[in-house]
Amino acid sequence: MCGLAGLCHINGPGSISLDTLHHMTAALQHRGGDESGIYVDDQVGLGHSRLSIIDLTSGTQPIHNEDNSLWIVFNGEIFNYPELRKELIADGHQFYTTTDTEVVLHLFEKDGLHCLDSLNGQFAFAIWDSGKKQLFLARDRMGICPLHYTIQNGYIYFASEIKSLFMEKKIHREMNPIALDQIFTFWAPLPGVTTFKNIHELEPGQFLHIDKGNIQIKKYWHFPVPSRAEQIDASPEELTEELTDLLSDAVRIRLIADVTVGSYLSGGLDSSGITALIAKHFNHDVQSFGIRFEESDFDESIYQKQLASFLNVNHKELSVSNTDIASHFSEILWHAEKPLLRTAPVPLFLLSKLVSESGLKVILTGEGADEIFGGYNIFKEALIRKFWSRKPEDQSRADLITRIYPNIFKNPLLKKSLIKFFAQGLDDADNPLFSHLIRWNNTKRIKMFFSDDLKNEIGNYDGIEEIRQRLPDEFDSCSTLTKAQYLESSIFLSNYLLSSQGDRVAMGHAVETRPPFLDHRIIEFMSRVPSAWKILGLNEKHILKKAFSDILPKNIIDRPKNPYRAPIQQSLFSTHNSELINNMLSETAIRETGYFNTKKVKALTTKLNAKKNINEVEGMAIAGILSTQIIDNQYIQSFPLPTTPSLKPDLFIDHRSGNSGLFAGNQ
Repeated sequence: MCGLAGLCHINGPGSISLDTLHHMTAALQHRGGDESGIYVDDQVGLGHSRLSIIDLTSGTQPIHNEDNSLWIVFNGEIFNYPELRKELIADGHQFYTTTDTEVVLHLFEKDGLHCLDSLNGQFAFAIWDSGKKQLFLARDRMGICPLHYTIQNGYIYFASEIKSLFMEKKIHREMNPIALDQIFTFWAPLPGVTTFKNIHELEPGQFLHIDKGNIQIKKYWHFPVPSRAEQIDASPEELTEELTDLLSDAVRIRLIADVTVGSYLSGGLDSSGITALIAKHFNHDVQSFGIRFEESDFDESIYQKQLASFLNVNHKELSVSNTDIASHFSEILWHAEKPLLRTAPVPLFLLSKLVSESGLKVILTGEGADEIFGGYNIFKEALIRKFWSRKPEDQSRADLITRIYPNIFKNPLLKKSLIKFFAQGLDDADNPLFSHLIRWNNTKRIKMFFSDDLKNEIGNYDGIEEIRQRLPDEFDSCSTLTKAQYLESSIFLSNYLLSSQGDRVAMGHAVETRPPFLDHRIIEFMSRVPSAWKILGLNEKHILKKAFSDILPKNIIDRPKNPYRAPIQQSLFSTHNSELINNMLSETAIRETGYFNTKKVKALTTKLNAKKNINEVEGMAIAGILSTQIIDNQYIQSFPLPTTPSLKPDLFIDHRSGNSGLFAGNQ
């Protein structure tokens, strides 16, 4: 992947600051430092920082069409570009590179806005039609690649990361209270929302088009929620066969690159299956990477070693200590650009560093499998609770919950309290948000730490009601599992996992992650597979396990789902982190930022400093409070505004009036 940036005067020619464009592009060089390029004319400026993966010699961006009327800056990959390129050549299009980026540009030239329908990939891009004076921004279906924008003073500014937008000194930096409310309820802002006021994110599967001053923002793809009547009528064996073919092809096309491609291997079903497909069918020498934790409760390295030995792959492990997590928490927040309720992104950030230091730029990952195939406990909870709701007094139905969490329910006291917890909302089982309400209501308890001022700014806003208003028209006709998968995929996956634990942690070290499970063909196919074949009884990911049964050991197939986590209390409140804690969570610091209640934060930190155990809600609270304070310090109080231009682009195209020309080589 790469970093892109730009600005456009919306209503025709205007002043385009070359200094601003240089600063915006330079702010993204961690995403790709191989090359950089600039295009500027009287209405638009485009900047690009490249991580070269395909066509290493002639793919410098911005890229143009035959008559120089269209220009593109692109981040991501188009995996079906070879087939599209052949079709375009047959139609008479001429190419001067072998990149997928140039294919997108010519496809736009041919099909206009509908070009998006033909793309299989992960991407964010900007195309400028200098003849028609039209700007086109687009983002991939699932939001794997980020794209932010703000419209201010007659200009639109856009970039892969928000820090790039803030390089324009006129753009005001202020935390968004509504985003904080959403993060402290759903773990992430809702689609389109960011941590900062008036800074937006193009939603997954959305484009923005500017023509003659008119701005159109539209979804071109929606996460599928087919009704029961639209489900595939086929046997599990037939479904498994088709899925196996799709998975194999999804992996094959994601191995296309002019650089070495590796794989993450956690020891769980998803990454193990991807690594096995690569090793057995495409590259038996694949390099795999995994994490070991100091805390044994979080460590799965024994399974990584088993898989590496079974597949005979070259596996590297990174040992992550509590001190490592504490030391890099602030750094990951600079990249994430949003508060976090977990420390889980930090080890992945460190793992991407190991990948980069090993000479790799591209990694295949297992992201998306739990959402698409039905792997999370929240899905099983929803199915059990829906069944339980029909006879809420039936103890045998209530006891089914204990089968999901057998270790927790060994304690009689915990069993009673947790059954009471899961019984919440049984009288409202037809609520379209039934599957997630108890989790959201539990998480939003941490909003009790909000200050009165922040509560007043949030006012009567209700994030859960906003989600209800956003639901597709056909949502009520969907199965319980389909509804739960939609909510998990459209909120948690796209806005947290693919961002804070995906693009941001990987691109912090210029590593591109490619998740084959999020191939839109697989998503659309699995959406029509009956729920019973996704979760058979309480056996999660039944169809996926069948697809991997011939290439993975039985104990890996049969392993209970173990969610990826990282320690919070043990790491954030380690001795190594005391200075950061004292600086960011002192009474003075809390009072100055004004987001949180000083007395409540002090009570929580006192408990933590006394080494007393905290519960899950308190763990989320301390991570969220600390990360909000750090984000405020990084982006509001102490943002490093540029002084002099620091970028020397490898390619500089100047089409301003009186300066038209193309210059290459550190101009």
